[in-house]
Amino acid sequence: MSPFLSLLHSFSLALTESELHSLKFLCRDNIPKRKLEGVRSGMDLWGLLLEQRAIAEDDVDLLETQLRAIKRLDLVEQLQQFVEEGEANTPDQPDPNEKPFDIIHENVGRDWRRLVRRLGLPEVRIENIEAAYCNRLSEQVIKSLREWQKWKGKNARVADLIKALRECCLNLVADRVEQ
Repeated sequence: MSPFLSLLHSFSLALTESELHSLKFLCRDNIPKRKLEGVRSGMDLWGLLLEQRAIAEDDVDLLETQLRAIKRLDLVEQLQQFVEEGEANTPDQPDPNEKPFDIIHENVGRDWRRLVRRLGLPEVRIENIEAAYCNRLSEQVIKSLREWQKWKGKNARVADLIKALRECCLNLVADRVEQ
């Protein structure tokens, strides 16, 4: 059994009915209303978020933001401990897009929102990244690029990054990524 699923199950058991109701409200941008109506437990809710790829073993930002919003800091602490102990999966192979990500990270700065919007990342995900990493511009840039890559899956291409950079008039950065 996956340690992450076990953690989500224990979180589900710890939720009160009003906390679940609050979490459902917070997920209205991620999950269609019709599906939310069928949610009866935290596991139902997080199952839908897993399907949507809004949360994953190696991306717990949205989950942490939700738990903070409902003032369940005890669960946030458990989640952080889970991540720190290395229970979250980390990719064994280096990401082939890390080099372009590093270049973009070093050169884009506050224009990151415009860039990821051009890449098509949903506004909800952009707002979640901003909320989770407020006052940490560096983390916002990297997380937004990784979120885009995860969202697009196999369709995330360096050529798309270069095109979006050029559309944002960030031609020097696009040139560096091409090299």
